[in-house]
Amino acid sequence: MRKLSVIAAALATGTLAALAVTPAQAAESGSALKVRGVQYDAPGSDSNSCTTGNTAAEYLTIKNYSTTATVNLKGYVVRDAVGNSFTFTNNHYLQPGDFVKLRGGKGTESDASNVAYRGSCNFIWNNDRDTIYLKTPSGAIADSHSYTKSGSDADGNGYVTFHG
Repeated sequence: MRKLSVIAAALATGTLAALAVTPAQAAESGSALKVRGVQYDAPGSDSNSCTTGNTAAEYLTIKNYSTTATVNLKGYVVRDAVGNSFTFTNNHYLQPGDFVKLRGGKGTESDASNVAYRGSCNFIWNNDRDTIYLKTPSGAIADSHSYTKSGSDADGNGYVTFHG
């Protein structure tokens, strides 16, 4: 009976509605890691060739917006709207204010060069529209953004900024 009276009081004051919204907001706004931007349309003609293609020119920038905490990307997942995904399997530490460019293609991951490679020469981001999800190792959404070429890319250069 105590639970019902607490819920009734919360409904009457609007507190329950605020409590119901808090977890979803905390999932994104509570994360220090955010998708800063995406080069969704690599310059030039798209080519998936590992030797002569341009998949490395397609990249996603993830930034640590914390002013105090270092974050290890190991276990974080980046995925698109249809389920193509990449999991950071190595330790990759982002100091406060630091970033990493997750590039297509193959290469050597480097903290010093702020780069990681998906290990695939296939493009992941659609050139017309897509949704980007950054998930924590536990599966919670740290950040997500949708874009369209016509609505999000004002200068038409194939790059969209989400967080400055």
